Amino acid sequence: MQLAKRVETITPSSTLAITAKAGELKAQGYDVIGLGAGQPDFNTPDYIIDAAMEAVKAGHTKYTPTAGLPELKEAIIGKLKRDQGFTYDKSQIIVGNGAKHVLYLLFQALLNPGDEVIIPAPFWVSYPEQVKLAGGVPVEITTTELNHFKISVEDLEGATTSRTKALILNSPSNPTGMIYSKEELEPIADYCLKHDILIISDEIYEKLVYNGNQFYSIAQLSENVKAQTVVINGVSKSHSMTGWRIGYAAADAQLVKAMTNVASHSTSNPASVSQYATIAAYNGPQESIEKMRQAFEKRLNEVYPRLTALPGVTCVKPQGAFYLFPNIQKTSDACGFSQVTDWVAALLDEEKVAVVPGAGFGMPEYIRLSYATSLENLNHALDRIEHFITNHMQ
Repeated sequence: MQLAKRVETITPSSTLAITAKAGELKAQGYDVIGLGAGQPDFNTPDYIIDAAMEAVKAGHTKYTPTAGLPELKEAIIGKLKRDQGFTYDKSQIIVGNGAKHVLYLLFQALLNPGDEVIIPAPFWVSYPEQVKLAGGVPVEITTTELNHFKISVEDLEGATTSRTKALILNSPSNPTGMIYSKEELEPIADYCLKHDILIISDEIYEKLVYNGNQFYSIAQLSENVKAQTVVINGVSKSHSMTGWRIGYAAADAQLVKAMTNVASHSTSNPASVSQYATIAAYNGPQESIEKMRQAFEKRLNEVYPRLTALPGVTCVKPQGAFYLFPNIQKTSDACGFSQVTDWVAALLDEEKVAVVPGAGFGMPEYIRLSYATSLENLNHALDRIEHFITNHMQ
């Protein structure tokens, strides 16, 4: 079969691939510790589940407006006002089947063939692939541990061309957990305004921030910056609702209308019951978010010293999200593996610990470990990783 050329360049999601492989081994009876999945290990709070059940019983199981229920848009607008002081109209909000889907709609509505999107590396694995699917060109800026994986105006100057249309910022970052401060965002915003570059601010991990660090949205800088920013968010991480598939964008009304048109001919509306659950998530009590945040913070502070004590491993301590992103190239070399991907495959095969190779994030010397699992699992996993390294370095 002759496939479309646009899919021939797409790389499968490495995070989903490693999760699937770990699932296969578990199904075969192996004791696998999975550190690959990007989802909280907590259940969705009861009050949200109750709201969904009530919606089902009330018959709210039909089509809704493509861009989301008016009541949900109001709840999102209220959340944005409450948390960041933003003022949006319902015409500026679109709800989709998860933040990933909303990003897909955005690129489909925004990009013409050859348009360039600047993507700091390491990046979430789907950014460049979605840009390519829309006919765009991902332009990567490689960052380093020395600058805590953050870009500067100088980096932007080296990456900007006449075809540059957008910049993606993900703060807190998947996979590094780094957060841009207000002072770091200001010159980036000024540069984007000066060069008419759309800012795509992926804020899906905004509630998961640790050890006194603070989240700040680039759109908070000024009304001009807000007008040139697409805010991407959702309830997947903040309310442990990954399977409910609800994300949203807050943006210019004309862009939202174009995204809605794309959705109307692809997915139609997000699941009706999930929308009612999200209304409850944003309008109801928020204490569960803080409990989950505290649990992640405790895990990070316990596991980070153990990880960085492993031979050859370096890792900038994350400020948010729930991932560790260590450089293990020296460790891999010392274990006799020239490629980190081979080291990762052997770790899963021999010790039944699943981590994600950094190549999918644009940094092949690194791996990503999720600490969205119990401390018991994390400590067992580190025991196995230490055993694996010791055996191969002998």
